Amino acid sequence: MAVVTGGELVVRTLKAAGVETLFGLHGAHVDTIFQACADHDLPIVDTRHEVAAGHAAEGYARAGNRLGVAVVTAGPGFTNVVTSLANAYLDRTPMLCIAGTAGLAQAETNTLQAGIDQAAVATPITKWRHRVCVASDLPRLVAEAIRIATAAPCGPVLLDMPSDVLNARIEEVAIPGNIAVTSAAAPQPTDVAAIIARLRVAERPVVMVGTGAYRSGAAEALVAFAEAATVPVFSDFPAHGMMSASHPLHGGTFHKMADLDAPGERPDLVLAFGVRFGLFTLGTSDLIVPHAADIVHIEVDAREIGLVRAAQIGLVADPCLTLEALAAAAGAQPDRSAWVALVQAKKVARRERLAAEAAAHQGRIHPYAAVAAVAEALPEDAIVIGDGAEAYHWLNETIARERPGCYLAHGFLGTVGMGLGLSLGAQVLDRSRPVFCLAGDGAVGFTIAEFDTMARLDLPVVVMVMNNRSWAASQHFQEIALGPNRVTGTRLGGARYDQVAEGFGCVGMYVTELADLAPALAQAFASRRPTCINVEIDLAPTPPELHLLMKR
Repeated sequence: MAVVTGGELVVRTLKAAGVETLFGLHGAHVDTIFQACADHDLPIVDTRHEVAAGHAAEGYARAGNRLGVAVVTAGPGFTNVVTSLANAYLDRTPMLCIAGTAGLAQAETNTLQAGIDQAAVATPITKWRHRVCVASDLPRLVAEAIRIATAAPCGPVLLDMPSDVLNARIEEVAIPGNIAVTSAAAPQPTDVAAIIARLRVAERPVVMVGTGAYRSGAAEALVAFAEAATVPVFSDFPAHGMMSASHPLHGGTFHKMADLDAPGERPDLVLAFGVRFGLFTLGTSDLIVPHAADIVHIEVDAREIGLVRAAQIGLVADPCLTLEALAAAAGAQPDRSAWVALVQAKKVARRERLAAEAAAHQGRIHPYAAVAAVAEALPEDAIVIGDGAEAYHWLNETIARERPGCYLAHGFLGTVGMGLGLSLGAQVLDRSRPVFCLAGDGAVGFTIAEFDTMARLDLPVVVMVMNNRSWAASQHFQEIALGPNRVTGTRLGGARYDQVAEGFGCVGMYVTELADLAPALAQAFASRRPTCINVEIDLAPTPPELHLLMKR
């Protein structure tokens, strides 16, 4: 039998699982993995910082609804990726992080990049974590990690790999052939009948679809059910695009439900598929999901049902299989044309109000006018990333996607600065599709060296920086909560991010007039080169969603 390294066994197992790309940053502890990847033509997208590698693995996983893999070295390599692990954990992103660590034989020797228990650090922010101590166990444990990461509810896993385990030369062992598993649970017929009975007497029902619905691949089933029952659909960010934004039943992001605020306009039945109630439904407040509404909650994780909002029907089941069953059982439904028309009228009124405010605005470019120009310029098949506490809230007002996995934005951790990393992962997933990242000037600074990664690897991401010279959400919070004379530590300078990107080898554009923004965007998408468009916007306006968050 041939003699192989532990790193070779890792790469063979990854390839057997269908992994096509890794993201990482080199270090001596994981060199055998890098060498084996080179031997097997398995590309590693090498970033400038481990946090970007982790976020790139997230972006790859979220846009492709598949596993993302990051490889980092020991010590600071691992600690740098902790934020991404926490982000993936809260957002249930299927991600495998392989972290090198000091050799087992070097335990308690005060050696380089040792002295911390990396698996212990990762315990509260991973679905599973394990230190591999025997090289021959690598294929079995890598396969186990992949199964755990990709089984519902998905999440990140960490494999801690000592350098002497990866460097070990042993006789080759068999690679598992049954790595993937299915975990979809079908609803019971009695549960389907109970949901349909409630639906038939509802006058103003809505469907809410979340991450779990997207992960289950429920786009076709969602549309079939919504059309059969004539029910408007609202989505959160991973699920945005499961129903085309141009569909007459599409209501928008969850926050748009708050516009249904008058008597006789509030939903009386909420069918929530794969939704985790909390941040994006404004917690226990009445602003989005009315207290008087009946809630039907379908989730793969029983811990989520009733955790924040009580459900009249709670069902632990796969969202896709449940939607398929409901579509088949829908039968005759009441005429809800007036309800659907009201939802659409609210959408139109909201945009008209914001457009009028932007048109009357004096000073630098109004942020709504900027995102409206983005909406007009975006290619239909573009993957869009929103990064920045206020920047992405503005983008939410105009974002329109025609297929799922096309809009990646902040999750429950509220991580600012992940946009360039997510963009790298999304662009690597499909180099033929446009990728657009809208980032605040604060957010873009976290991993600004990733413009070098884009230039080196010829990844034509278009980044638009909304430059208002401020940590705007923080500054506005201070102004609202404490007064304008208590603003401190939240202002930024007028950095030329376009020139920084140029220094790394990307195209830079500087926009100060609204009329110049659309041509700049068109030129950037047409060039198919990595581009940074630095847009000077006004700080004063605040997005409607921010006001909503302040109310809860």
